[in-house]
Amino acid sequence: MNQEEIKKILPHRNDMLLVEEAERVDENTAKGRYTIKGTEFFLNGHFPGNPVVPGVILCEMMGQASCCLLADKVKNATPYFTKMNNVKFKNQVKPGDTLETVCTLTKNRGAFYFIEAKGYVDGKLCVSGELSFAIVENK
Repeated sequence: MNQEEIKKILPHRNDMLLVEEAERVDENTAKGRYTIKGTEFFLNGHFPGNPVVPGVILCEMMGQASCCLLADKVKNATPYFTKMNNVKFKNQVKPGDTLETVCTLTKNRGAFYFIEAKGYVDGKLCVSGELSFAIVENK
């Protein structure tokens, strides 16, 4: 999927659309990618002279890539984060890096979906966590 296709699933737009490409590998796995340009709003103050992508933004990037797994479930609905568990930050992500995410659906209960997500730069694990979403009907 390119960004235009991703916009059909996610309500995010500039400056919060943080996945450039995504693909569904199989029924339970999706991959996403985003290259840090260095001009993103969140780098302005984090940290001057030593820009590092904030952890919460890394979680958002994984979450957005995860939603590709829910593409067929979000027609007239929006996926919302409900929980993040066991999030771990292993390595920094900086301008020029491409964060590649691997997201695996582990279970589903009604409108709730549980995903194990990992983010890598050049094959090196930078962030991981267990994410959950609720699919909420648009009104």
